Amino acid sequence: MNTLSTSIVSTSMCLGCISEQISALMDLTFQSSVCLLLCPTWTSPPLHCTSTETGSAPIGPASSVTPCSTGQPCRSGPSLISDGYADAVRGNRFVMPAERRLPLSCVLDVLEGQAQHPGVLYVQKQCSNLPTELPQLLSDLEPHVPWASEALGKMPDAVNFWLGEAAAVTSLHKDHYENLYCVVSGEKRFLLHPPSDRPFIPYELYTPATYQLTQEGSFKMVDEEAMEKVPWIPLDPLAPDLARYPNYSQARALCCTVQAGEMLYLPALWFHHVQQSHGCIAVNYWYDMEYDLKYSYFQLLDSLTKASGLD
Repeated sequence: MNTLSTSIVSTSMCLGCISEQISALMDLTFQSSVCLLLCPTWTSPPLHCTSTETGSAPIGPASSVTPCSTGQPCRSGPSLISDGYADAVRGNRFVMPAERRLPLSCVLDVLEGQAQHPGVLYVQKQCSNLPTELPQLLSDLEPHVPWASEALGKMPDAVNFWLGEAAAVTSLHKDHYENLYCVVSGEKRFLLHPPSDRPFIPYELYTPATYQLTQEGSFKMVDEEAMEKVPWIPLDPLAPDLARYPNYSQARALCCTVQAGEMLYLPALWFHHVQQSHGCIAVNYWYDMEYDLKYSYFQLLDSLTKASGLD
């Protein structure tokens, strides 16, 4: 795998201010959203300060968050977390996170080892959660990336806040957004593939399902009956099954580490798999892509891949 460094640029935003503000948030009461990547077979009792089954948030001096859970089932033992993959293929299902609401203070307690919670916690609700659910942080960063907004001729569609455990991993996928990813604290590790690697990256259709956290603190997988099958990448680029997907051996991954105070420009339609350090804090800006020649090229490549049976 190659190492990519040229796409990382320094950011002039007040990233240090955001880290300081996280602590200040503990004295506030407001609503916010986060995601939890939960190990679906962990049977430890739920953290006492988590939300109820009705979805109501507890009252307390912190933000309330919507965790979501995804993750490969534990292989053995009641407390072994094998991974915390978000939106990933598990068996013959595409499994999405189970969402709950938690005080942000509970999430931070778990990250700092002062409390336990079933599964892997990850604040990763991608609905422009920073301005809508964490407005107290807005004074500490720009509402957009000025040079990117000028170059792209538009303002961002979404600004997202990310905070999670080291076990929280984002499975290989692509987005229809120009992505400016800013790391505030810790580091993110990206494995990237350009759109031209599409012929070597497998897609299959899967029945969508969601993990649900039970009152006992265990997890069950529930099919989403009303949803159509989801095309997703079944391959783990960190341990690819080349016997099943031999074409992937022709792909050439680029790897880069984005550290605190750095920004990665991730172009639309680039495949990416993401890991992070424990307690990593990040903010990203999503700019809607232009459906121009670049998009047409990818659609052609995608169609040829399917027609040739490379998938």
